[in-house]
Amino acid sequence: MISVWDFPQSLEIGGKEYALRTDYRAVLDILNIENDPQIFPEDASEWEKNYIRVRTSLVIAFPEWETIPIENWEEAIAKLYEFIDCGIKDDKAGKKPTLMSWEKDASILIPAINNVAHTEIRALPYLHWWTFLGYYMSIGESLFSEVIHIRQKKISGKKLEEWERKFYRENKSLIDLEKPRRSQQEQEELEKLFGIQNKN
Repeated sequence: MISVWDFPQSLEIGGKEYALRTDYRAVLDILNIENDPQIFPEDASEWEKNYIRVRTSLVIAFPEWETIPIENWEEAIAKLYEFIDCGIKDDKAGKKPTLMSWEKDASILIPAINNVAHTEIRALPYLHWWTFLGYYMSIGESLFSEVIHIRQKKISGKKLEEWERKFYRENKSLIDLEKPRRSQQEQEELEKLFGIQNKN
């Protein structure tokens, strides 16, 4: 188990230590895999998509990923995501609503993190993911926090205040998260169910 008091630079997988890319940019690349349309072929099965997700994550995360035996990939991914989650376990079961996107929100997230870090993080040659995550969790009042607040209220069905409605109207494209793209299989199932073309 990862200790939050450590500053890990490697992970033990199958009893062997493997160097880990710990810069925040590498982790964000892993978290953005789902949003990269070039990664998944349109006709890929769910098994193929899962294989691509795992393999791409390993390629990004481990400089010597090819030396990790395929039978240890499941352990490697589990340990990788434990690292990404900073060793913090979420006891609440079930899928949570999406409140932010590392990719879409970058333009408002980076200034908020810079404000906490008192520096331009993009100019740093290296910043450990856990340090970046600490900055992220310390964000106070900012445009980013306002956007998240309004998203949260909308998702939970809470009524927006007058100023929030005005803010939302003026910043709709900034606040609304894009709907996730459907797979070809999901698209075909919808067409069978409704007998019509349902566009992504």
